[in-house]
Amino acid sequence: MATIRDFDPLNSTVPATKIEITVSCRNLLDMDTFSKSDPVVVLYVQGLGTKEWREFGRTEVIDNTLNPDFVRKFVLDFFFEEKQNLRFDVYNVDTRSSNLSKHDFLGQMFCTLGEILGSTGSRLERTLSGIPGKKCGTILFSAEELSNCRDIATMQLCANKLDKKDFFGKSDPFLVFYRSNEDGTFTICHKTEVIKNNLNPVWQPFTIPVRALCNGDYDRTVKVDVYDWDRDGSHDFIGEFTTSYREVSRGQSQFNVYEVLNPKKKGKKKKYVNSGTVTLLSFKVESECTFVDFIRGGTQLNFTVAIDFTASNGNPSQPTSLHYMSPYQMNAYAMALKAVGEIIQDYDSDKHFPAYGFGAKLPPDGKISHAFPLNSNTETPTCVGIEGVLEAYFQSLRTVQLYGPTNFAPVVNQVARCAAEVTDGSQYFVLLMITDGVISDMAQTKEAVVNAASLPMSIIIVGVGPAEFDAMEELDGDEVRVSSRGRIAERDIVQFVPFRDYIDRSGNQVLSMARLAKDVLAEIPDQLLSFMKSRGIEPRPPLPACSDSPSMSTTTTTSTNPAPQERNMRA
Repeated sequence: MATIRDFDPLNSTVPATKIEITVSCRNLLDMDTFSKSDPVVVLYVQGLGTKEWREFGRTEVIDNTLNPDFVRKFVLDFFFEEKQNLRFDVYNVDTRSSNLSKHDFLGQMFCTLGEILGSTGSRLERTLSGIPGKKCGTILFSAEELSNCRDIATMQLCANKLDKKDFFGKSDPFLVFYRSNEDGTFTICHKTEVIKNNLNPVWQPFTIPVRALCNGDYDRTVKVDVYDWDRDGSHDFIGEFTTSYREVSRGQSQFNVYEVLNPKKKGKKKKYVNSGTVTLLSFKVESECTFVDFIRGGTQLNFTVAIDFTASNGNPSQPTSLHYMSPYQMNAYAMALKAVGEIIQDYDSDKHFPAYGFGAKLPPDGKISHAFPLNSNTETPTCVGIEGVLEAYFQSLRTVQLYGPTNFAPVVNQVARCAAEVTDGSQYFVLLMITDGVISDMAQTKEAVVNAASLPMSIIIVGVGPAEFDAMEELDGDEVRVSSRGRIAERDIVQFVPFRDYIDRSGNQVLSMARLAKDVLAEIPDQLLSFMKSRGIEPRPPLPACSDSPSMSTTTTTSTNPAPQERNMRA
């Protein structure tokens, strides 16, 4: 059973955002002789950093149709910071066997969960493939965040005539909330502040996700313990009461005045009534805006790359260089760029990414630049796709001279100028900077970060190589917010990590890249939300699907065949 000492509000987690995927198919292959195919869709997911596919679930089987609209959904946990690879296989079911090898393969499609969410209106249509020489039809997806993940409850409670527990004073009470589990145990989910020396305390209003309080089951028991705080941590138990989310959602009423009972006292004292009462003073519930709401409403993530071309990286033609272009494996710069970029690109519709270098001498006159376009085009410094950025990076290594110093401020200010032009919530800018050393212009960079913190912008810094990056921690405001000239950054927008912490010892580059991406991207959704909230920006309604894509509820063409029947085929 959880104890109050086990609860760490800074590290506690609640269930991840859940995404419901609806699947349809159009113009499937007809594999049956005397009728149409009986399709089922099987979803496979790929483990983080592995190539192994694991079956996640299956739709129902719909008889006799080439254009099925499946009722059974796939519900997936969504993690922005991970590249969640999905594979959808379609089969024509011939027998009652759950063994897929006994059924006809109709085609398959690969994508990421991010691609589905990032598509217009979170609706994606793709062509099925896998059977040479055959047109396998199309598969359509619609994604929606489950509503029970989004409700946020705000409540305030007070107590009256609590038991006195301290010898020289009154009690110092606080409340601890527990969610009941199906096995009869309880999981701690909230703890109020301590009110010193008061038997009639009024606690501050607090906010808690409904999923943390009851995990979507409104009638699930919520237990509340009342304690008297002690400095040594041996808090005295005053009593307890139980309620449910459904009860507290009624708001202030006679039903929400609870007797605080101490079972031990009740068993010992015949005249025992209670150890005080707790009253619900107020309650409200709101649906909190999420990262997915903004993406579905059309918010685009604009991804910009900046790469360190200073001489400390070493001669790119030498294997000891951090920029070494090996024909056998990617260098650390390319790995970091590919790991982060391949996830973010799913949320950028045009896939055109500005890419810059800094700290190099440029041809023909050897002028030092701290924000030169990798594609050498100052008018249009964008590259097509992550592969295009990599190509421009490798080409720059052949044409520029690595030099110095390591100045960050010019690139940060360059992206900030773009972000300042679009502050209506339609775009959010993410700058990835990859470097091997200590920043030379720390004062100017801190000022640039403080300025950028008021814009729709986040900065990811990945340190490569063996250097000490202690100074970088100044920019990562997890502990102390960045400040410059007496001004404190409005938000924490910088995430710094040294790549060496994520390198797999066995040499598995895929796993190294997955670990890096998971960590550096984890803060982006909250940073986006913090900007939107600070500006009072609400998500726009989900964008409608493209008009040339068949609707998920497309009416089936009239046929003389009977209506399709549904049946299960469970693994």
